[in-house]
Amino acid sequence: MATLFSPSALFSTASSSTTTTTAAATLPKAPPPKSQLPFKPPPPSPTNLTVTLTAATAAAIVLTTTPPSLADPPKSFNIYYGTAASAANYGGYGGNSNKQDSAEYVYDVPDGWKERLVSKVEKGTNGTDSEFYNPKKKSEKEYLTFLAGFRQLAPMDIVLNNLALSDVSLQDLIASADSVKSDERKDEKGQVYYVYEIDGTGAHSLISVTCTNNKLYAHFVNAPTPEWTRDEDTLRHLHESFKTVGSF
Repeated sequence: MATLFSPSALFSTASSSTTTTTAAATLPKAPPPKSQLPFKPPPPSPTNLTVTLTAATAAAIVLTTTPPSLADPPKSFNIYYGTAASAANYGGYGGNSNKQDSAEYVYDVPDGWKERLVSKVEKGTNGTDSEFYNPKKKSEKEYLTFLAGFRQLAPMDIVLNNLALSDVSLQDLIASADSVKSDERKDEKGQVYYVYEIDGTGAHSLISVTCTNNKLYAHFVNAPTPEWTRDEDTLRHLHESFKTVGSF
């Protein structure tokens, strides 16, 4: 048996669907909440940007610039060429080609230090061959003595005692010393040097002794305690600069 459909029912349903769809399509969209609206910061002012960059650059310069040193500028030195010949010969400053050719030893002298001419008597008695001193404090000085007839070094303590026999100032310094250090070193060619450091109550002394050419050479660097404290690096440089010819 066939079922009959009512045309009115079909039209009613279609109409209802059409109405609903249209209504849904025509409803207006709600605006997004204000908190979700995109925010664009205002462009930086050219003036503010320039000020910021300038301040940053200045800060970088302050952080990376090395403060000026308060230390004294490094000293310059002259090379002294010593001949250690006879009592008739006097020391002279480096630069003389003949003196350089006949030199038996060398050491550095600070720029500005003065040479003290050694008398024939000193050369003949204690073997002093050359001496330089600081004109601002004459007791801050370096000098060299030599003695002929030595083929090799004696034991360390004997060498120091023998040096003191002909040097009253050295005797007094050793007698009042807080400490006396001694050591042995060799240069790159194997030549032996005895090195002494004497720390006295009012003065400091560095001594370097070696033996070659059938002679004993002793190089002294002396300074009162205040000058030693101030110039220790320079004075140690002088001490280490002493060499005999053939070892430099």
